[in-house]
Amino acid sequence: MREEYDIKNLNPRENIYAEQITKKQITINLNETVISYFKDQAKSTGIPYQTLINLYLEDCVANNKSLKMTWK
Repeated sequence: MREEYDIKNLNPRENIYAEQITKKQITINLNETVISYFKDQAKSTGIPYQTLINLYLEDCVANNKSLKMTWK
């Protein structure tokens, strides 16, 4: 191994998708049951649970889903 590497020359290709993917870090309070559900899904799919939550919310946006609430 070399003692030092020139990082700029290790991967000279530009990531063309870097600007298309924009995410913003937020803090959100979720019920334990919701977190457990997505963590179980993450185990079976191999996709991180936060990514699954994001994918689900993106699907809601893409399909213009409206919240339907019923009180118990």
